[in-house]
Amino acid sequence: MSFEHQLVEHRAYLLRFARLQLRNDAWAEDAVSETLLAALNRPQAFQQQSQLKTWLVGILKHKVVDQLRQRTREVAWDESDPEGEALEALSFTANGHFAERPADWGSPEQRLQSRQFIEVLETCTERLPPTMGRVFLMREWLELSCEEICKELNLSATNLYVQLHRARLRLRECLDLHWFATPRTTSP
Repeated sequence: MSFEHQLVEHRAYLLRFARLQLRNDAWAEDAVSETLLAALNRPQAFQQQSQLKTWLVGILKHKVVDQLRQRTREVAWDESDPEGEALEALSFTANGHFAERPADWGSPEQRLQSRQFIEVLETCTERLPPTMGRVFLMREWLELSCEEICKELNLSATNLYVQLHRARLRLRECLDLHWFATPRTTSP
């Protein structure tokens, strides 16, 4: 079987590989075509130290990388979208600057981290013994005064302060373990 026929047999596999990497049929076709042309132009480069398919995939990998680099520099423009032009006219001035300053989105990562912290804190609070958890929530979340809590739960002020101290210690321990803990490296 001729070298050209062997190349054609591997085309379908190469195309699947390229589509998986590039996620675009036209780009994948280009990469595979360039791969096959490179193989046809230099058949002597295939020294049969590996299978032909492996050699072709090696060439294709470089062609895929070239496609990705080339496509990141390109801007896709759909001229058939008249609404896009109207939207662009509202958003940008003639010299390409924003017509209005974009809204400040804050820090999405910080918001996510804060929400995750609150979830861990709530889980730790739920793990407190019932009376201790109730005392802590009344004081810290409901912001009731110590006198109101003592009256509501029929506790002495000393007992209340001990309960709050123990609750804070347990929460600290739980948060240290489940939020602030850093992965420890073990010594060999």
